[in-house]
Amino acid sequence: MGRTQLYLVRHGEQDPASDHAADGGLSQLGSEQADRLGRRLRRVPFTAIHHSPLARAAQTADIVARHLPQVPKHACDYMTDRTPVPSDGQRSRYPDRWHTFLDGVPDHERDEDAIALRAAVDHFGVIGDSDRYELMITHNFVIGWFVRHVLDAPVWRWIGLNQNNCAITIVQWETGRPATLVSFNDTGHR
Repeated sequence: MGRTQLYLVRHGEQDPASDHAADGGLSQLGSEQADRLGRRLRRVPFTAIHHSPLARAAQTADIVARHLPQVPKHACDYMTDRTPVPSDGQRSRYPDRWHTFLDGVPDHERDEDAIALRAAVDHFGVIGDSDRYELMITHNFVIGWFVRHVLDAPVWRWIGLNQNNCAITIVQWETGRPATLVSFNDTGHR
């Protein structure tokens, strides 16, 4: 009987000078947020740090990893910045008020019917023979999708589950129990 805990963290604050460019790095505050996060998490027995390949997440992971020197860290496509958008046949599952927003999602972020995000949950949300703790440094909507999944909420309910920069959300899978939200948007270290 094992337990899997995924610590989902939104990257640190992006440098405003990058004008929210996909390759924009961290601001000074974002670097400080990441350092405080690393200090807070240094006693968690992580087996891996998975991070989005985008600069703001990679830089956050680099700073956090200084406090977790024995934990392997790598860029992970499952953690890429994605926005789940419904296909034409699934639009009715989303409230009308969100359609304009979803229609405006840039092509490079679109994840039609959350195919990639569902794959991420399937990949990481598994239980092994022993306890597993993994740190995932990613983006707001990715975390929102994981939370929506463990709460078995409607497919559109990731919208509005907003994360602060470097906040901790923990989701858990345990043998014989449904997936659980352990904590959400915890900023006690900030």
